[in-house]
Amino acid sequence: MDQQTISALAHGDHPIAAPLSDASVARLLERALPRAGGRLGGRLLDLGCGSGEWLLRALSGRPELRADGVDLAVAALERARVAAAERDGIGDRLTLHQQDATEFTASDPYDLVLSVGAAHAFGGLLPTLRAARRHLAPGGSVLVGDGFWEREPDRATLDAGFAADEFADLATTVDRVVADGWLPVYGHVSTLEEWDDYEWSWTGTLTRWALDHPDDPGHDDALKAANAHREAWLRGYRGTLGFVTLVLRRADGA
Repeated sequence: MDQQTISALAHGDHPIAAPLSDASVARLLERALPRAGGRLGGRLLDLGCGSGEWLLRALSGRPELRADGVDLAVAALERARVAAAERDGIGDRLTLHQQDATEFTASDPYDLVLSVGAAHAFGGLLPTLRAARRHLAPGGSVLVGDGFWEREPDRATLDAGFAADEFADLATTVDRVVADGWLPVYGHVSTLEEWDDYEWSWTGTLTRWALDHPDDPGHDDALKAANAHREAWLRGYRGTLGFVTLVLRRADGA
């Protein structure tokens, strides 16, 4: 079973592929969505949209918004298409692109660019922000989420597959963003409860799928992936790896 399929199954009960509660997602969107003349409006872009959940929630109940989502995962994009078609008034306002997010181009800029939990595709947080800026309209906002170290990573965390210099602490992470020309206008640090809900959902949903499909060729791979992920989380990075989601604007207003 390939990694895209494993990830799709694992996120079945937690479609926001990051340690964020529904309430946190709603609050972040309210702070980030573009406003003009007191009314919502504008164009949205999600670089690394997965199953499109951020965009689906942003478009719901906001008929003035239109959005583009970009991802390589065919299965995830198909789920996004199906979900959009099932929600009144969204299907014709969401366009999905199956391609590398680093190579996406558009003729018009966007009022909000999102990229949450996809920094690995760009080579880190600052390269993600540079990619987002290429698509950003003057005065627009970026909603970006990435990891940071809650505490110095120990050997167990590093053995779980992380590098010590992969992240910095929260203050240093924000300092680097500001030094790159951005200013935070809102932010959210995921709580341990949000992390635990996300990880139990990831490992538990995948495990349940394997138990419900004992004869599927992917059964063993799914159980192996769930067990390995749970071990890495509980014995490795739990309480060490943090996640911050920031709403940013350019310091120069551009």
